[in-house]
Amino acid sequence: MELDDAARRHGFGKMGSGSWSRWGARRCKHYRRRCRIRAPCCNDVFHCRHCHNESTKDGHELDRHAVESVICLVCDTEQPVAQVCYNCGVCMGEYFCSACKFFDDDVDREHFHCQDCGICRVGGKDNFFHCEKCGSCYSVSLRDKHCCIENSMKNNCPICYEYLFDSLRETSVLRCGHTMHLQCFHEMLKHDKFSCPICSMPIFDMDKFLRALDAEIEANMLHIDYMGKGWIVCNDCRDTTQVYARVAGHKCCHCQSHNTCRVAAPVLPA
Repeated sequence: MELDDAARRHGFGKMGSGSWSRWGARRCKHYRRRCRIRAPCCNDVFHCRHCHNESTKDGHELDRHAVESVICLVCDTEQPVAQVCYNCGVCMGEYFCSACKFFDDDVDREHFHCQDCGICRVGGKDNFFHCEKCGSCYSVSLRDKHCCIENSMKNNCPICYEYLFDSLRETSVLRCGHTMHLQCFHEMLKHDKFSCPICSMPIFDMDKFLRALDAEIEANMLHIDYMGKGWIVCNDCRDTTQVYARVAGHKCCHCQSHNTCRVAAPVLPA
């Protein structure tokens, strides 16, 4: 019976969404856990680091690795960081990472700690690999199939400007190697934007579209004698060339791409 009692204490209050307590504590919208953390930076108590970061008026963020004490939501005992409360025996999180001081009862999220990233991630360790150059974990489906950009994930999303490296939202890697939130990517497509907002390279294979555009231009272009010339820069190959000026459809003479924009004539060295 003692073993059964210990097991019941261990699992008491599980999946309470960070809200189970005798005092009806405010829900944590980020994780399900049975403890709160004391932030060493401001000495206040929060359900998780995201709750801390969203509530601070001066914008300072909590260093997850610096947390030293937690408060059990069942017995309200403050104690050094550990998975099991030393006072009442409740497990404060079925998943526990001593490095990140991270607790979560929702083990279906398949948490794992990446030593190279230095933080915990979700989705199952076998489904991800760490890219040394990009500086982050990517899906195994992208292994040897993505364009590497140094520390590409350690930047803000170019659409919503949220820091990507430890964002809770799913990210997408574009063909050019730049990254953004998947939700932001879909919003961009809804507004008929089909190029990377950072480097302007196309996010899809545009061959069919370009062939159709070539045919349209060929059928409707003015006589060449009546067309002046202008300079363009190609967003694909970065070459600058001089072409016949049109309203649209300026084609790069180097790589045959229409992903171009008009620019002033280049200034040649004296």
